[in-house]
Amino acid sequence: MRRLAFAAAAIAVAAGAGFWLLTGPDRLEASEIADVEAGDATRGETVFWAGGCASCHAAPGADGEARKELGGGLELATEFGTFVAPNISSHPEDGIGAWSEEDFLNAMMRGVSPDGRHYYPAFPYTSYARMDPQDVADLFAFMKTLPAVEGEAGEHKLGFPFNIRRGLGLWKALHLDSDHVLTLPANAPEELLRGRYLVEGPGHCGECHSPRDFSGGIKRDEWLAGAVSAEGDGVVPNITPGDDGIGGWSQSDIAFYLESGFTPDFDSVGGAMVSVQKNMAQLDDADRQAIAAYLKAVEARPDGYPSSR
Repeated sequence: MRRLAFAAAAIAVAAGAGFWLLTGPDRLEASEIADVEAGDATRGETVFWAGGCASCHAAPGADGEARKELGGGLELATEFGTFVAPNISSHPEDGIGAWSEEDFLNAMMRGVSPDGRHYYPAFPYTSYARMDPQDVADLFAFMKTLPAVEGEAGEHKLGFPFNIRRGLGLWKALHLDSDHVLTLPANAPEELLRGRYLVEGPGHCGECHSPRDFSGGIKRDEWLAGAVSAEGDGVVPNITPGDDGIGGWSQSDIAFYLESGFTPDFDSVGGAMVSVQKNMAQLDDADRQAIAAYLKAVEARPDGYPSSR
């Protein structure tokens, strides 16, 4: 019995050590950011609006300049628990004002905090991993110009086992990579390449518009097919170019919707998309056209949510 106990203990220790090694945070390699220059705040403002930072981190309902006050607090209720968007203002204690550029790059592109903890993927680093590190550095430069907001946003409300952050190392091994979803030929138009970058990277459109599997990972074979909303009983619509999606919209219709909030049949934007559309309105028309070109190029798919929704 004593030998069995020792053997069981040894197996448990080995398993624990293996889990610890497999789930460790993976930071950017020095070579991946060696060419990053000092961030440019002017370029960073474009990245800020493309990335939708205000949609989650500004106060709900904020408008105008208040959308640049990133005190957090938005709650996202999911089947895994409720996630609370943190304060990412320039406040040195309650926000990210004390972070280095490298801290910010690792948070955005690897989902790792300055003190070495995994971030939950409610923070869409699975999309931001596709970004150009220089764009991330430019974004950080812009965010340092924004107001410092005092006060912490609050803690996530998660039960076991989802409150064990270390386990996210395994989740990242399954779902975190920088591969593009849409494969394009080498001679693809620059507009389409730009659209892919904006949609799959900073715009993180697939994070809300694609259904997820049992582990919370995006179903790439149902990319942009729509999903059950994380904010209630509704759905996030299918935005692929088929009969179930926006197949009846032209590229100009999509770009105009992103600029104005009006659909081709003169309906207006609603729900969580109101804030997203405000972000898109801040971009150059060329970027909105690029996004629209990408959405016309992806594969048409049936709705990714149950018909009962």
